[in-house]
Amino acid sequence: MIITRSPLRITLGGGGTDLPSYYEQHGGFVLSAAINKYVYITLHQTFFEDLILKYSRMERVRSLAEIEHPLIREALRLVGQQAGGLEITSMSDIPAGTGLGSSGSFLTALLYALHVNARSLVPRQELAEQACHIEMVRLGEPVGKQDQYISAFGGLTAFHFAQDGHVAVSPLRISAETTANLEDNLILYYTGFTRSASSILSEQNELSKRGDPEMTDRLHQIKQLGYQSRDALESGDLRGFAELMRVHWESKKQRSTSMSTEAIDGWYNLACQNGALSGKLIGAGGGGFLLFYTEDKTRLRHAMREAGVREVRMRFDFQGTTLVTQS
Repeated sequence: MIITRSPLRITLGGGGTDLPSYYEQHGGFVLSAAINKYVYITLHQTFFEDLILKYSRMERVRSLAEIEHPLIREALRLVGQQAGGLEITSMSDIPAGTGLGSSGSFLTALLYALHVNARSLVPRQELAEQACHIEMVRLGEPVGKQDQYISAFGGLTAFHFAQDGHVAVSPLRISAETTANLEDNLILYYTGFTRSASSILSEQNELSKRGDPEMTDRLHQIKQLGYQSRDALESGDLRGFAELMRVHWESKKQRSTSMSTEAIDGWYNLACQNGALSGKLIGAGGGGFLLFYTEDKTRLRHAMREAGVREVRMRFDFQGTTLVTQS
């Protein structure tokens, strides 16, 4: 039996500039943090001729072409795994469609498990690129490269996306004290809404492809906010980082009419009236998780609990995609 896991993530700055429709023209930059919420993949050999797949539903097939789950099908094809005699099960700490990069985490964990099963060693950069290739090239999804890379590498990490598609990975140069304070002061809340990132990102993707000047200017601004967020964190200026988060959210809402909802805006305003210095919605928008920065956690937690919004406790993950056990 092989068990692997990949962390989910929160974006700290620059989100949206990791799509090829933008970085192939201007270069992209994203600051991301892996968190201790995971997607797990269990893989083991069976005595059956079928391929058994268990996720939110179950499939039992005789050939790869019969597999309905596109990520599993293409991962098996990429690694060269033949159907039959194998059972693959996935589990996640957080539901899919909530803005924490679950598809990227799922793919890196699955690919890593398949490589371990095939006794092939794959570096983290190659693992991330394989996951990107499946989502962006083989399946043609309008997604970026952030999720696959942060799940593979983990940590508090900056990613530079070159126009030719190369990704430079730079761990954040941040003190242990700043890391601990940042971790303590970030609070994550589940809105209760799920959504398809692809449907929301498609709007940005199409506008970027057409060279829409308004969308391009907004993404330029978000990229600069990403650089400024990195600089604030590396200098230990957490309040400066919090202010940049607020500016980022205001800019992000202007990218799409689907970015926020009346309920999300209400919770955001409630949080800012009760101890949150700033916050933003994580992911493509429309639902998922609200992330707040606060120096008054007790007051914020009381107000959000009274409003019925569920907190998800988190810490940073510095391992990335890893092998949990092999037997």
